[in-house]
Amino acid sequence: MMNRIGMDAGRVWQQLEAGGEMTTGALKKALDLSPFALYAAIGWLAREDKIYLVRSGNRISVGLK
Repeated sequence: MMNRIGMDAGRVWQQLEAGGEMTTGALKKALDLSPFALYAAIGWLAREDKIYLVRSGNRISVGLK
């Protein structure tokens, strides 16, 4: 499972690098990831201090540092 999370984290990073800051909903749709897979990947990148998160109401946006 850790291998899969790492691969998904790489996909999220590549998507953010190409498209800039995105909401979690847009990332989920663009990458066709389950909510669990997306948030596990975001957690991986956050632990590595590679992303920032912005909460606005019910929306969460993610971007590269």
